[in-house]
Parts: sequence; structure tokens; C-alpha cells
Amino acid sequence: MTLWSGRFIAPMDETLWDLSESYSFDHVLYAHDIVGSQAHVRGLLAAGLLTEDEATTLLSTLDTIRLEFIGGTFERAARDEDIHTAIERRATELAGDVGAKLHTARSRNDQIATTLRLFTRDALSEVAYATLQLVEVLLELGEALPDAHLPGYTHMQRAQPVLLSHHLNAHSFALLRDVDRLGDARTRLNVSPLGAGALAGTSLAIDPEITAQLLGFDSAFANSMDAVSDRDFIAESLFDLALLGVHLSRMGEELVLWTSAEFDFASLGDDFTTGSSMLPQKKNSDVAELARGKSGRLIGNLTGLLVVLKGLPLSYNRDLQEDKEPLFDSLRQVLLVLRALRGAYGSLKFHDEVAAAAADDEMLVAIDIAEELVGEGVPFRRAHERVGQLVAEALLSNQSLRDVVQSTEETKRFAGLFDKGVSLQRRSSPGAAGPKASEAQTKKLKAALEHAKTRFD
Repeated sequence: MTLWSGRFIAPMDETLWDLSESYSFDHVLYAHDIVGSQAHVRGLLAAGLLTEDEATTLLSTLDTIRLEFIGGTFERAARDEDIHTAIERRATELAGDVGAKLHTARSRNDQIATTLRLFTRDALSEVAYATLQLVEVLLELGEALPDAHLPGYTHMQRAQPVLLSHHLNAHSFALLRDVDRLGDARTRLNVSPLGAGALAGTSLAIDPEITAQLLGFDSAFANSMDAVSDRDFIAESLFDLALLGVHLSRMGEELVLWTSAEFDFASLGDDFTTGSSMLPQKKNSDVAELARGKSGRLIGNLTGLLVVLKGLPLSYNRDLQEDKEPLFDSLRQVLLVLRALRGAYGSLKFHDEVAAAAADDEMLVAIDIAEELVGEGVPFRRAHERVGQLVAEALLSNQSLRDVVQSTEETKRFAGLFDKGVSLQRRSSPGAAGPKASEAQTKKLKAALEHAKTRFD
């Protein structure tokens, strides 16, 4: 029996049923739906719509249903269209007419919206925790190799030497912004839709503020039509997850490059790599490639939902059923990537000597010579042009840049800039890539990490 069987003579056609049912994927919401239903029962009690005995019976019945789910004994009935119907049907089986009062002053429209907000609130926290754990691993790796350095790149061309910790911190600051966005989204979604009914509220004397407080929401809805139709919080969550996925993809791309024979800056542990079914010598960084590949899926989930939402009139429309699968999928995929990358970075062996040799490329000293000239009063554009001429001379004459600099009376005083590690040491401005700026930067990162932990605790 459906929730609306009194109005209809013929049962739902099987093709419509197959299109319409959502229990196959929304059953994961059972715990949050039960929590929302228990708060609703208490709200009905406060409104005088249930007696003490009825409320006690319903609360106990919902606890029993929760245990059935946890124990794997809950059985879906043939016509349980979704998780909400299934729980109400089971409550009526266990509690009789009292169970039939569970849906008093409530529509599936505000019920679903409430359950989804509760679920998303918890899920965003879980993603945030996993992201912070990845940041911790990046910090640990950088601190374990305080002197390790490598080239920093622009346009995928060597640009300037940077500390490994500085490079990893760049990823960490981006990830902390992702966590900040997740927290903001969680704050904005923390408004209760329960009590909005189908779209226009109810004539029964319920108080939505009571259930909002019971469920830990910051407030109850202000407009009932907005409450049941709003899926901004899912779109925003999918955007935040997609952008987080983009950052993880960037990290994956980098690991692919670093672990290639051409770069050879790092290698991953055997437990985070795969082999080839044909080529015995292969050791593939699949974890990084999958992290890179998942970003397209996350972006697709966001785009798909936005297209669903763009043409919907107020208030609730069944199209909104399409909000759940992209949300569930994005959450699952992001958590898989975060946990796998955390392990991969934990297994990473950084090849200090190879990376340092690339970072000590003499061409990377060009900017240091230009800055020395600026310090002597030469306008930067003229200094840039002069050093560019030295670089061109070295390339055309097949000499080293150091030899060209040493051979010129005007510039031979700068030969010491080519000594190993000097260019890196000179990156000393606030937030820069050298050792002098490193300590203050790491302190800021650690403070931001602790603040984020506190926010989500």
C-alpha cells in the first residue's frame, strides 16, 4: 500500500514503480530519518497531539527499528517506495494505530528535507576530518625532511628552488580552505525544515522551533515553501566536494610526475602502487591517477544537479529525488581519495639528491643576479634585460651561465650565487620558499589546522 492509496483505484504500474522507487539508494538515510522522526514525536507531544503513552510507544518503536537496521534484520516490504515509507510502515506494524500517528502534521516533503540536512551535516564533518588528516600527513612529511628541496615550476618549467615543506604546505593551505568551505556550508544548511508540511505548513498547533532545537539546528525555517524546495545546501556541498576533488587531482598529477623515471623525485610504497598484467618491471602510481580521475566525476555530479534545479517552479517537485545519488556518490568518492592519498603520502620516499640536483640548476640563479643588481640601484627592468643577455650568451656559446658570469668584469662578483643552496636561502621574504620564512609559515599552518579541528569538534 502506498501513502496515498485512498485516492487511487488502480495500483502503480511497474514501470512507474521502477522509475519512482528510491529505497535502493536512500536506505542509507535510515539513522537520520529515525532521529528526525523521534524529534517530530516529541514536537507532537509538546503540541498536545500525542499523549505521553503514545509518544513513549513511538519513541520506543523507532528505537526498535533502528536496532533492526543495525542488526541487519530490517526487511523491506514489497511496496516500500523509499526509506521514509519503510520506517513509517514498520512503525505501524509494531505500534498499530499509534504508529499511524507518526506522520501527523508532517509531509514527506519536509521529512525528506530534514533527513537530508541531518545527513549532509554529519557527512560534511566526516569529509572535513579526513581532509585534516591528510594535512597532518603532509605536515609530518615536510617536517621529517626539513632540508629537502626541489624546483618550483611555472608553466611546467623550472623556475626557482623551494623547500619540500614549502611545496607541501601550499597543498595544505588549499585543503584548509576546502575545510573552511565545508564548515561554511554546514553552517548555512543548519536550518530545520521540519514543520513546513507539504509546502504551506499546517493548521495543527506544532512549534517548529522545538524540533529545530532537538535536532541541533540553529533555527527553524522562515518560509515553508522555501523550506521544502531548497536544495542549495546540496548544490553548495557538491561544489565544495568538487573543488576539494580538483585540489586532490592536482596532488595526484604531481605524484604521477614525481614518481616517473623522468622526474624520479619520489617513489610510493609497494602497498600504494600496482603492477602491470603484461610488463614485469612496472610499478604504477594508480592511487594518484585515480585521485586525478575522480575529479571529473565530482564535477559531473555538481553539474548534473544544477541542471535539475535550474528549471523547477516552487515548491517541491519530484525532480528533487535526483539530489541524493550525486550527493552520496561525491561523498563516497572524496572519502575514498582522501584516505588513499593519506596512505600514499605516508608511504612516500622522497629522493632528496635527485630533487636537489634539479633545484640547483644554474639557470634558476638568474633572478638572484637580477635582484642583486636591483639592490645596487639598477632599475629592475634593466637588470632583467642584462641577465637575460647573459643567459642568451650562455646558451648560444654552449657555456654554463656561471662561466659567462665569471668571465664578465661587470658580473663576476655574482659567481658565489651559484654555490649550492644559496639561491634557496635567499628566498627569505614573508611566506617565501626558503628556510628563513619556513618557521613562521609552518606556525601559521599549524594554527589554522588546530582552528579547523576546533571548529568541527
